Amino acid sequence: MTTATDAKGLRDALGPLRDREQVAERLLESSARHSFDPDRELDWDAPFEEGKWFWPPELVSLYGTPLWRRMSQEQRMDLARREAASLASLGVWFEIILIQLLVRHIYDKPMDSSHVRYALTEIEDECRHSKMFTRFISRAGVRPYPVPRFHHNLARVLKTVSTTPGSFTATLLGEEVLDWMQRLTFPDERVQPLVRGITRIHVVEEARHVRYAREELRRQMVSCPRWEAELTRISSGQAARVMSVSFVNPRVYTDVGLDRREAVAQVRASGHRREVMQAGARRLTEFLDEIGVLRGAGRRLWRSSGLLA
Repeated sequence: MTTATDAKGLRDALGPLRDREQVAERLLESSARHSFDPDRELDWDAPFEEGKWFWPPELVSLYGTPLWRRMSQEQRMDLARREAASLASLGVWFEIILIQLLVRHIYDKPMDSSHVRYALTEIEDECRHSKMFTRFISRAGVRPYPVPRFHHNLARVLKTVSTTPGSFTATLLGEEVLDWMQRLTFPDERVQPLVRGITRIHVVEEARHVRYAREELRRQMVSCPRWEAELTRISSGQAARVMSVSFVNPRVYTDVGLDRREAVAQVRASGHRREVMQAGARRLTEFLDEIGVLRGAGRRLWRSSGLLA
């Protein structure tokens, strides 16, 4: 990582950092033009269309495995529905964490700044997204799929003690992999219109959140002390490991009548699934590598998560 300070301000390996207030003002302008109320934008009462998927089949965890080839089409589509609900459950869990991380981030910042006002705007977005996801889970007719209790409690510690660069690294991890999948989903006419509408809203609004987090993480990695940068590398690698195993709750396999152990083993052995997850994380890992996050023990943890090619 290259760091230096010149007359124009901070720089890193990607170049000069933009003015924090100018970035926030542009994001606020974008929020004013492109924000959505899912309760009004989406037709929640429309019946689901027969023969349409709840998630693109290529993004379903078992796609292409021997077990997938043995499953009936009905089982495959039911698994896609449940995996969509599992991802929505993960999204709610993650966004609740993100809201708390954002509140901690702005607690000591000037309350009249655009930077703080945009953070509050993003919190509004995340609240709407969480409500949208919970409503989808109910509409899909399944129970929520929470993350494992250990990871739930591990995140309880993270959101309480995380340093600022660690918070923004975790934020990007939670946002960018799912965002990649959703960008494939919302234009896919094989997918239920409600799911396409949900993913379209989420993609548009999350683009601002990613920009905010990337700009702030760059600033933090340049200015934080060495110990905090190293802690960020390790904590981000551990977060990647948690995310990779929490992406789909294994209960979905039991709920469609499959043997859970066999299903989990085939997902882990699936080259297609590995490629999907690494493709979803590639833009993020390239960025993190550029700014010096993927180093040392942290890089080894990222590799063990399966998200880093």
